[in-house]
Amino acid sequence: MKLAVQVKLLPTPEQASALEATLRACNRAATYASHVAFGKKVKDRSGLQKEAYADLKATFGLSAQPAVRVVKKVVDAYATLKASLQAGRLGPATSKRYRRAVGRPVAFRPQAAQPFDDRCLSWQYDAHTVSIWTVDGRMKGLRFACSPDQLKTLVEHRKGESDLVQRGGTWFLVATCDIPEPEVYEPVDWVGVDRGIVNLATTSDGTNYQGRRLGRYRRWQARKRTELQKRNTRSATRRLARREQKEKRHATHVNHRISKEIVSVAQRTGRGVAVEELGGIRERVRLRRDQRGILSSWPFHQLGQHLAYKAKKAGVPFLEVDAHHTSQHCPRCGHTERANRPGRDHFHCRRCGLAGPADVVAGVNVRDRARSAWVLVTAPAPSP
Repeated sequence: MKLAVQVKLLPTPEQASALEATLRACNRAATYASHVAFGKKVKDRSGLQKEAYADLKATFGLSAQPAVRVVKKVVDAYATLKASLQAGRLGPATSKRYRRAVGRPVAFRPQAAQPFDDRCLSWQYDAHTVSIWTVDGRMKGLRFACSPDQLKTLVEHRKGESDLVQRGGTWFLVATCDIPEPEVYEPVDWVGVDRGIVNLATTSDGTNYQGRRLGRYRRWQARKRTELQKRNTRSATRRLARREQKEKRHATHVNHRISKEIVSVAQRTGRGVAVEELGGIRERVRLRRDQRGILSSWPFHQLGQHLAYKAKKAGVPFLEVDAHHTSQHCPRCGHTERANRPGRDHFHCRRCGLAGPADVVAGVNVRDRARSAWVLVTAPAPSP
């Protein structure tokens, strides 16, 4: 499986200046190559390299291999755009957003990430340094910092490109690691996970990961955004962008912590992890105006992604099951009714009287559905 490992670079002021000049030059070259690809309708790698390679080297000061990386970056950008159009992520062909996307070349921000391969970038793991190509020549002895686990992963599994990234004045390298997947074991049972807004995750074991602190943090950030938006200045706009990234990092950290704990419990007990399949929930659910912002910022999809890849990395079975009526279905007698859930936090079966926390009951239903689904998944195919 592919895993991205991010390490922090620690450049001197002179090295940082060279890195910034390199990033800007590569993105100016990419924008130029994008205009060539759009104007001549050449979107394949070999064709675009024939058209733009010489100009990228002569005009923008790129060496041979960085120029090749820039061409690939442009081709990948148009491939991503094509896939987004085909998937309908930019709306129908008659929409303004769709027409804007196909009506002009792809542009690259001055500080957009730039990929480097092993010819442009080499790692010295023992010294915690890298050697990287820049427009000012080869830069050696550029220090980086990472955790011992990250360093071990880099040494054993790094393979492919590494992206040079600048965020908020800080430099990073994002390296691609190809980690072998362990064999998925046969689970003795399942840990059902119910995802929500008030409670970010609740397991069938009764473990509850509350979203109260995250919700309070998001409301505080929303108030600060309102204050900055009223100022309507350039500095306020920059601070808004920084706050947005900070809020995303905080939510990502919370999801990492929750998913890591759930997967470790499942692995230690020999069980699998099961979640509800929540695709398209924003289209299915109708909310009041004051609730729409809460749902749109609800990081349930990211939590599911974290659970999936951490389970895959650990060899833990992972399933997505049908989400319909998991909070209204009685796991003891099977009775399903909206009245079984009289409030957000409570479940009370109208037929058999089973009562308990609604999210725990939903987690139990997810676990039970995973048991049935796994039998179907692992059942031998019928003989012809």
